[in-house]
Amino acid sequence: MMNQVERKVFNRDFRVFLWSSILIALSACLGNVIDAIIVGNLIDADAVSAINISRTMIQFMFTLNMLLATGAGMLVGMQLGKKNPQRASYIFTVSMSACLVAGLVIAAFGLFFPDASTRLLCNSEQLFESTKAYLRVMMLGAPVYLLLWGIDTMVSVDGSPKLVSLSIFVDNAVHLILDIVFIKCLGWGIASSSAATVIGHVVGIAMMAFHFYSSKNNLRLVFKCDDKETSLFATLKDLISQGAPLAIASVCLTLLLFCSNRIVVATLGLAGIFAFSVCMYLLQIYNLFLGGVCRTLQTFGAIQVGKGDNEAFTLVQRKSFRFITIAMVLTCLFVWIWPELAVKTFGANEPDLIGEGCYALSVFAISLIPFCYIYVIMIVYKLYNYHQIALFISFALSLTVIPVLWLMSKFAPNYLWFSYLIAYIIEMLAIFILHKKYHVKFELKEIK
Repeated sequence: MMNQVERKVFNRDFRVFLWSSILIALSACLGNVIDAIIVGNLIDADAVSAINISRTMIQFMFTLNMLLATGAGMLVGMQLGKKNPQRASYIFTVSMSACLVAGLVIAAFGLFFPDASTRLLCNSEQLFESTKAYLRVMMLGAPVYLLLWGIDTMVSVDGSPKLVSLSIFVDNAVHLILDIVFIKCLGWGIASSSAATVIGHVVGIAMMAFHFYSSKNNLRLVFKCDDKETSLFATLKDLISQGAPLAIASVCLTLLLFCSNRIVVATLGLAGIFAFSVCMYLLQIYNLFLGGVCRTLQTFGAIQVGKGDNEAFTLVQRKSFRFITIAMVLTCLFVWIWPELAVKTFGANEPDLIGEGCYALSVFAISLIPFCYIYVIMIVYKLYNYHQIALFISFALSLTVIPVLWLMSKFAPNYLWFSYLIAYIIEMLAIFILHKKYHVKFELKEIK
């Protein structure tokens, strides 16, 4: 049982991790949303749609990050909690090396197969060229994307979340300033917006690198394994296993975004895909809070798991769920009260765009609440070592939506925007049944 002094220290550390994580998510979220606003107002609404279509590749790269870095970050946190910096450093080295290799492979595809890559994501001739221009630069910058996401996870879990939040803030500031310079002042078009993002990420990586020269640093590059437990293949297996539920969820979200784009375009046309794009930017606002809570669980929470401190980890969960509930309710109310303001912010002027966008936003605002709860619950199950339930959630998180979306498009197209809400309610019922079936008890198990 924590005494008063220990509880005070715990609360302080939780607030540092949570608000630093939220600032990281806020900066990234605002970067994406403001980027869309700038492009929508300086170019046109089609450019916003092209960026949203290209987000499938962002989601794919983020999936690789989940598999190779996010799970590794949780393992590093557990090892640091156990006071084992040598093994933590080896996990860090393997993770960053894997991220670099994966990024180089994607860059090669962007360099040699830009048309095929674009055709895979975009089925609209009107949007093809703008999507290709944005996507190719993004793919060439893939190593930078993956290293940025990987390093920010490791630096946060190693005790410098404030440095990460400052670095991501500067990253996005550089990105947005260059957006205006490249598009408005130099007239370079949509590809320059993608280039501005990559340049901003390079600046962010450079700033976070200062952590590795500080007294707080516990991580270093370790390429030689000392025993079988820390061998390359054993470590890769561990970090992939830890990140698998998160990666699968991200893969399914990528597939969901891909299918949703196509179904919405086919069912509701350009007005529909613009409305869907605005809804996806609404998801970025929810991700501000969801990302902050999830990162706190994966870093500060993982450290408590490594220590075997049941009480502390329970407090992390309680505070996380309380915070995200309040944040989601406030966001939902804002969207319901001012939907037209949100839609017009992205450059919509035509009545059909505004009408479809307002209708879609009002439904999505409530639909994303169960999505956020489900995602957080998946991480909790994973940290408690209920891998099978976490894997089920990771698959079902998006795969339940696709058939519902398709059925609604065929039989009730006027209610297409309710597909997400219906699917997430079905999934929550399935999770409840599994929880009861497996007699789940939330107790920490020993970490090797």
